[in-house]
Amino acid sequence: MTHTTAATTARDATEGAASGRREGFPRRDRRDQGGLPDPLAHGPRGKPLVYLDSGATSQKPRVVLDAERDFYEHHNAAVHRGAHQLAEEATDAYETARERIGAFIGAPAREIVFTRNGTDAINLVAYALSNAAAPGALDGVDPALAERLRIGPGDEVCVTAMEHHANLVPWQEFCRRTGATLRWIDVDESGELDLASAPITEATKLVAFTHVSNVLGTLVDVAAIVEQARAVGALTVLDACQSVPHLPVDVATLGVDFLAFTGHKVLGPSGIGVLWGRYDLLEALPPYVTGGSMIELVRIDSSTYAAPPQRFEAGVPMTAQAVGLGVACEYLSAIGMERVAAHDRDLVAHTLDRLAERPWVRVLGPTDPDRRVGAVSFVVDGVHPHDVGQILDDSGVAVRTGHHCAWPLHRALRVPASTRVSFSVYTTREEIDAFVEALDRVPAIFGVG
Repeated sequence: MTHTTAATTARDATEGAASGRREGFPRRDRRDQGGLPDPLAHGPRGKPLVYLDSGATSQKPRVVLDAERDFYEHHNAAVHRGAHQLAEEATDAYETARERIGAFIGAPAREIVFTRNGTDAINLVAYALSNAAAPGALDGVDPALAERLRIGPGDEVCVTAMEHHANLVPWQEFCRRTGATLRWIDVDESGELDLASAPITEATKLVAFTHVSNVLGTLVDVAAIVEQARAVGALTVLDACQSVPHLPVDVATLGVDFLAFTGHKVLGPSGIGVLWGRYDLLEALPPYVTGGSMIELVRIDSSTYAAPPQRFEAGVPMTAQAVGLGVACEYLSAIGMERVAAHDRDLVAHTLDRLAERPWVRVLGPTDPDRRVGAVSFVVDGVHPHDVGQILDDSGVAVRTGHHCAWPLHRALRVPASTRVSFSVYTTREEIDAFVEALDRVPAIFGVG
């Protein structure tokens, strides 16, 4: 059996991808491939597309598309089930993907749990911890560890004011279910967390926070928060959806207890996410979803459950998507995440420099490019971001407008919404210049500046 590999293709594309050229990404031009549209070659109203919305979802390299297609064409079967050869091939492809993804973030395969997306991964932790409070749920677990996992009245959960709703609403609901109290770390006017006044106390049982703000691009001081959390014995949950696509991420170095990210932002398919967790914690937690595949022994009146990660993967899994994500991680590894980070830093700095030349633009968050990753959000005072977005779209520039699933952060910054440009390995300086040129239409149209 052979698996589609990104290594050779990624090596060929390394120079282009890290400099913003798009080798390795589909170029399905209408003229030469039967009218199939290429989102990076053909934008709205027949104009070339400048795609600056990778923070919402990334475009996919050809090797990722080929890997999914190869699985369906040659190895498609239900994994961990049939005894026939095709099922064995499917299972091998699925578990090989788990190994690749684990290696990408410095984790053993047994600590990688596949989920639907990053939101699902965070909810898995929140609901599994909710279930830990049920009678008998932690029988056989070391008493000291069981005490850490039981969260209820009198305990506190700490989040931050810059969280995506996916790492806020699950903890609001968790506190409602368990009786714990929600606290939060405020954000200052510069777009940084106010860690000096973080409400992490002896009552804190869990701290959930983002690695990189999806709005501001702020790079959070993970080590400082982990140090405060460890001092009181609190669990830590890191939302890495906006960092894994842009930075070298190593779970051992970060020191957190759980980490979540999503495939579609890291050049991979939609419908696949990843939860990493320390194995002793995964092994102690009760399941989030029950059914087939996650069981050890089933009787009519009771069941026992498989060891992690299978315990948290009920039902037939998203195998083709896992294979595609494994290849996406291999593709980025072949480029080199240090080079990806340097490319991103250059794009951020160039964007900040160009926007600083326009006094009618107000950038939100840190102005130091070394404090930002992957995105720049801004406002044009007197013009709604949706109007800014329409002007840009009319020029073939795709950006995100609104509150970006971060309402509390926008309220803290005293703006109703913002316009965000966000980048990936295929983004170029020339595209930033095209965006700024299109943005220059806004003052004339709306009479500002």
